Amino acid sequence: MGIVYLASLLTGIGCMLLLDHRFRLFFWRDAKAAAIVTVVGVLFLLGWDLSGIALGIFLRGEGAIATGVLIAPELPLEEPVFLLFLVLCTMVLFTGARRMLAALPTRSASEDRERENA
Repeated sequence: MGIVYLASLLTGIGCMLLLDHRFRLFFWRDAKAAAIVTVVGVLFLLGWDLSGIALGIFLRGEGAIATGVLIAPELPLEEPVFLLFLVLCTMVLFTGARRMLAALPTRSASEDRERENA
């Protein structure tokens, strides 16, 4: 039971990568840029977590679904995996939303004036 959370995170990462692959949104659009963004994002958030831990703001909660493995004081093994999922999910959603918005038909200024006058 102690691996459920980690397995769920890895499954979520796999699902995000499948979605990314299907629509060529992030890693399958530009792997080098995606890798840089992912590493920088995870390191930033990990630094944020470590700062919060050092200040006594973030504490590790006990949970039956977690592995219980710590990679640093108050920093469970699942945290960097969660941060990876968070960055990947954010970038897939962002690039997908950009693509959807770009596909919307644009209105010309004359169409806007016609709507205002109607």
